[in-house]
Amino acid sequence: MAKQERAIRTRRAILEAAGAVFDEYGYAATTISMVLERAEVTKGALYFHFPSKESLAQAVLNEQVPFGAVPPQPCKLQEIVDMTFVVGQRLLGNALLRGSVRLAVDQETPSGVDHGEPFLQWARRLTELLEQARERGELLPTVRPAETVELLVGSFTGIQLMSRALTGRADLAERLAVMWAHVLPSIAVPGLLPGLDARADRGVRVLAALEERAAS
Repeated sequence: MAKQERAIRTRRAILEAAGAVFDEYGYAATTISMVLERAEVTKGALYFHFPSKESLAQAVLNEQVPFGAVPPQPCKLQEIVDMTFVVGQRLLGNALLRGSVRLAVDQETPSGVDHGEPFLQWARRLTELLEQARERGELLPTVRPAETVELLVGSFTGIQLMSRALTGRADLAERLAVMWAHVLPSIAVPGLLPGLDARADRGVRVLAALEERAAS
């Protein structure tokens, strides 16, 4: 059991180090030696978990969607809003998530790494939630969930890239609030709008609630 726990910790340390290096240097400039130095593990330990740089990058990419986990909400539109703000907030302090996001949009990521997979995972998860929202009467009848989700995923990707370039993502929450101010009236039934919380500090508040729940 102790050996298994140590292996889990080592794998996580490698992933977090790789995320940080990929975020800082991109796929092409990142070397295994740089990850080894950052993770402070042996080459054998790294290759035990990840036989190649491509497999390591794929593992970092696959970590992205779980960072969007939020508490379930009676209103599924609120849950979707919360996911975007939580990911935005976590991007400020989590190097693994930042590395995964950079790999997803890095044009130098080789074809052997499926950097489109996180987009597909986000689309599946958000479409599921939007379908639930429709069943609960939260959406306007003109809304097509799959099309709306593609717009949301693409908008979030572009907004966070712009925020990263201009302010190091310091203004990402404000930009997300603007995005939702435009999107929500076009998809939500009017009676739902006053109760939806898409203020810029939403991510901070949701994460604080999650931490409080975990502590208790």
